[in-house]
Amino acid sequence: MTFSEDVRSAFRRGETDAVVRMSEAEIERARTVGDLAGEVEARYSLARVAIRGGDLPGGAARAGEALAVALRSGDRSLEERPRHVLAAVARMSGDLLRARDLYRESIALNEALGQPETVNSEVHNLAFCELGLGNLDQARTLFAESREQVFRNGWADFVPYVCVAGAALATAEGDHSRAARMIGVADAAFATLGQVPDPDDAADLAKMRAAATEALGPAAFDEEYGVGRLLDPKAAFGVGTD
Repeated sequence: MTFSEDVRSAFRRGETDAVVRMSEAEIERARTVGDLAGEVEARYSLARVAIRGGDLPGGAARAGEALAVALRSGDRSLEERPRHVLAAVARMSGDLLRARDLYRESIALNEALGQPETVNSEVHNLAFCELGLGNLDQARTLFAESREQVFRNGWADFVPYVCVAGAALATAEGDHSRAARMIGVADAAFATLGQVPDPDDAADLAKMRAAATEALGPAAFDEEYGVGRLLDPKAAFGVGTD
C-alpha cells in the first residue's frame, strides 16, 4: 500500500493516533526529498484528524497549509482534498453560504480532473448545504442524484453516506421514525465496511440521533433503529437488489 492508502484506511477505521504518527513522519520524509504530493496528503490527513477532534480552526489551518503546498506544485489534482476540507470546515462552522460556494468550486475542479466519483461526493455535500439553508426541494433532488450514481456505479465505499443523507432528509421532513431506521441502516453500512463516518457526517448523525430520540422516546427509537440495522441499503430506499 502507498502512504495515501495506508493513512486513509487508518482514518476510516478511527485509528487517529496512528494517522498522526504516520502523517508527521511523512511530512518530514516528503520535505526532505521534495515530494510535494506526499506532503499535501500528510497535511490533509492532519486536517481531518483535527476536525474529528472538534478543532475546526486547526483543521482549516492544516488544510490551508496543504493547499499552499498544492498550489506551489502547480498540479491541480493536489488541490482537490485540501479544498474539500476547507468546504467541510465552512459547513460544520455554520457558514453554509461560503460552504455552498466552495463545494461548487470543488465540483467544477473535479469535473475538470475527470473524477466522477469525487464529483458525486461533493454533490452529496452540496445537498447538505442546501438542506441547512432550508432549500428542501433542491436538497432532495441532489441527494437523489448522488444516490442514483452510487447504486448504479457500485461505489460501495459511499453507500453509508447515502444512508446518512436518507436520515438527514427524513429528519428535515419531520419523519423521525424513518430517520431512526436510516441511522440504523447507516451504522450497519459503516460497520460492514469496517469504517467510521467522516467528521462532518458523524456530527450530522449525532444531531439526527438526538432529534429522533427526543421525538420518539428512547424505546421507540431503539426499535426503529434495530429494524434499520437489518435492512439492506438498497431495500431501505426501495431500490431493487437483484
